[in-house]
Amino acid sequence: MSSLEEINIKARSFVVFKQLFQDDVMKAFTEMIDFKEKSLGDKIQNYSNFASELFKRNENFTDYIWQLIIKDENLYVHKIAKKEEVSDMLKECVRHELEALQEISKISSKDIKKEIGYDIFLPEWEVNLEYNFNEMYKDRMDNLFTLGYGIYCNNIMFTYNNGEIIPVKNPDNIRLENHIGYERQRKRIIDNTYAFLKNKPASNVLLYGDAGTGKSSTVKAIVNEYACRGLRMIEVRKGDLLKIPELIDNLANNPLKFIIFIDDLSFAKNNEEIGALKAILEGSVTTKTPNVVIYATSNRRHLVQESFSDRNGDDIHINETIQEQISLSDRFGLAICFSKPDKKEYLDIVHGLLKEYKVNNIENVDILAERHALERGGRSGRTARQFVEQLKSME
Repeated sequence: MSSLEEINIKARSFVVFKQLFQDDVMKAFTEMIDFKEKSLGDKIQNYSNFASELFKRNENFTDYIWQLIIKDENLYVHKIAKKEEVSDMLKECVRHELEALQEISKISSKDIKKEIGYDIFLPEWEVNLEYNFNEMYKDRMDNLFTLGYGIYCNNIMFTYNNGEIIPVKNPDNIRLENHIGYERQRKRIIDNTYAFLKNKPASNVLLYGDAGTGKSSTVKAIVNEYACRGLRMIEVRKGDLLKIPELIDNLANNPLKFIIFIDDLSFAKNNEEIGALKAILEGSVTTKTPNVVIYATSNRRHLVQESFSDRNGDDIHINETIQEQISLSDRFGLAICFSKPDKKEYLDIVHGLLKEYKVNNIENVDILAERHALERGGRSGRTARQFVEQLKSME
């Protein structure tokens, strides 16, 4: 029996990492190394199919298999995440399968060409002979609560759409150092987030105030800052609020920490989502999950829209109705106001951004910045950044 035949048999005997062989590249690999009753043309075709599938993702076969391993959500990693006892038998199974995967990952294009036995040009892939999957996986499990597994190991920000958690392909990479102004507001959010990461009591947070003042970008910057400590963000649209309990249940046993982010939150009155969000924020069993907090932004302090006619209507218990409408925002343990900057604060932001963008020697820059703010309807951090970006584009 050839070594490739032995590897083919090993690949069919997996238990823990069985799902890896449902991957398109691994399917193409097992097809390629199955030489029984295959013509020369079939062998070459299978070689080319494998190389094509691999090259779409990675030219290094060893690296590709390692990425599959750390993303795999198997019974072993779930036990580690839940801090459950792992039997010696399961540990031994993991060790043997990792050794087999390492052996597979080191199969080079030359090994396959030798088996095919025909001298024509065929593309070659790379392998890494220095990897030790058992040592690397042990280190990974030791740091599972900061590195994560599955889709969370290589992604920081996600969206929740129709019950599915989807990685953001091009996330906003803004950092805290890119923020100028609003230091007091940011410190309160940072302190709350840090307490959350340290397993201390942390509040759900409402960031409210004027448009363009950096509410959403502050949350994203904090996630980018603390991603290395196991923080991830999942953005939920207002239309999916009723599904948040399902999402929280999904995240309950994950070793990472999650911010459920709701941007631009507000409601019309008599909206069924109001009661659902109230229950999530306070009073629902689901909210006891210690690895999830909710951060929301809004241009309104009171999230339920209200008109003068609401206060002058025929409601007998009008005060109770008003209290019910304004109580939603009070369910957030921390409410932080981002108001429009005054002239000095606005110009401080402008000058800070000029340094960040390396824009120099602009005459009358303060006058130009003020004029830009007036044309845009008022001062804000967003207006300041748009102004500086325009200057940069004209250099």
